[in-house]
Amino acid sequence: MPTVLRKDGFDFRMYFDDHIPAHVHAFKGDGEAKLNLGDPLTQPTVLVAYNMSSKEARQALAIVLEYQTELLKRWVEMHG
Repeated sequence: MPTVLRKDGFDFRMYFDDHIPAHVHAFKGDGEAKLNLGDPLTQPTVLVAYNMSSKEARQALAIVLEYQTELLKRWVEMHG
């Protein structure tokens, strides 16, 4: 599972053989959140968060929103 983005203490990773919809896993400390990447017309959303405060989940979501286009391109590169 390569790290596709690092920002503000978060590591954002994608699995090569992962399922749709397009999503990313955000890790910070012992916490993990799974975030739907949305599409050009739909904003990302938090699907689930484990051992992560709601504040951290919102921070991860804000980062995914900022990098949504790049992350969607990376998803297509990895999954076709």
